[in-house]
Amino acid sequence: MLSARDEGHAKAGTIFAGFLKILPVFMLVLPGIIAFALFHNLFKTGPDGEVLNGDIAYPTLILNLLPKGLVGLVLAALLAAVMGAMSSVFNSASTLVTLDFYKKLKPNASEARLVNMGRVATGVMVLLGLLWVPFIHLISNQLYIYLQSVQAYISPPIAACFVFGILWPRLNAHGAITSLLTGFVLGAARFILELMAKNGPDLFPWLVQMNFLHYAIFMFVVCSLVLIGVSLVTPAPDRQKLAGLTFATVGEKMDVIAVTPLALQRKPAAETVLEHRLNIIFSLALLFTVIGLWIYFR
Repeated sequence: MLSARDEGHAKAGTIFAGFLKILPVFMLVLPGIIAFALFHNLFKTGPDGEVLNGDIAYPTLILNLLPKGLVGLVLAALLAAVMGAMSSVFNSASTLVTLDFYKKLKPNASEARLVNMGRVATGVMVLLGLLWVPFIHLISNQLYIYLQSVQAYISPPIAACFVFGILWPRLNAHGAITSLLTGFVLGAARFILELMAKNGPDLFPWLVQMNFLHYAIFMFVVCSLVLIGVSLVTPAPDRQKLAGLTFATVGEKMDVIAVTPLALQRKPAAETVLEHRLNIIFSLALLFTVIGLWIYFR
């Protein structure tokens, strides 16, 4: 189990990770604004002033502002980062398919069979990724907006299950599965209706024209209500299975680890009052920063 001091450090690390999550706003959005201001004549705008070819912002800045010797180095670093990210995604996804699905169905499968299954899963995902490329421009002509909108259709049910799961031990697996399926239906419906609106009749204009960030809030509220409602009408989970997993049961963890006599002699230092206050202050700062950015860029 974590000592009080270790828990304080874990809180500080989580808060720091939250601040790191804000960096993409400044690393991706602001350079685009700078590129639009410096090279306005290269960008195409729509009738409402929206930029139609925003994806040229990054290469435009690289080619026009960096010295010739650094252009190739930066592009190589960009390609290496993309390749590394894709490699990790394919590796994680193939591991998930192999160990969490295939191995459950074939528990006696050999290591060689599992490796081959992982390779097949990776190949299938690469093929699906290539087939998905034409759909990107159908959602948005800006890659960053596309990434954020797709994430907004996927993340709300996961966030609802995670947040309420650690705050309220009454929630159960039935509620979580139902909430995730509800979120999947809502996200898929928005995605399909958005494609139909751009290539045919607009069946639900109020739903399609809603900003994707506002739709994410709507999905979070709906998924949370479904999560709570289904959990209340189904049996409560076994308290012992929740030991150490929620705030209410964090002190009920029964797993023990053998320690050496030297470790027994060391008394864990508790979280100081100053550290506790700093964690609260930085948590509030993070909250107000996120709210401020949302208000400014909405």
